[in-house]
Amino acid sequence: MDGSGGGGGSLATPVQKKAHEAWRMYKYYLDKTTPHSTYRWIGTLVVFLIYSLRVFSIHGFYIISYALGIYLLNLLIGFLSPLVDPELDLSSDGGASLPTRGSDEFKPFIRRLPEFKFWYSMTKAFCIAFLMTFFSVFDVPVFWPILLCYWVVLFFLTMRRQISHMIKHKYIPFSIGKQKYGGRRSSASSGGASRAD
Repeated sequence: MDGSGGGGGSLATPVQKKAHEAWRMYKYYLDKTTPHSTYRWIGTLVVFLIYSLRVFSIHGFYIISYALGIYLLNLLIGFLSPLVDPELDLSSDGGASLPTRGSDEFKPFIRRLPEFKFWYSMTKAFCIAFLMTFFSVFDVPVFWPILLCYWVVLFFLTMRRQISHMIKHKYIPFSIGKQKYGGRRSSASSGGASRAD
């Protein structure tokens, strides 16, 4: 007789049940934060300030900060990039998937890394880096100005490449609201002005 019968779910230990229940509560409250993007980003800013104060006060863990900066730069590139790269994906008509002319069909910008995942990954990275500052094994002695200069150069080169990609394929990764067109109003007002003459 097989011991893996229908009662396999009851073999979970109380610790596993508590861990599963804690995970479900965590996911529940995480999902509740989804529509509150401003408050989420304020919370991330607070976590960043706490991490920065910790690193500044103990004058160490610069290699952790450098690794964190590289990871955040990688997240930022994913956040600013389209889901489908126009250079790699050609649609059936042979053109790029993003509209390139005003007469093309409107296709919204879809990020490779959505805003919520970008926020979540960034906040989680700050928390993990903060926890790592409590373990002296991660405090590798380095000359931090060199790391900072290298990161700034890497950031500049990466952003320059990303901006040139955005200009080449004519997309903007940020939406400032619904686009408004003034075609009818401007023609109506000019027509009304000519009638008044």
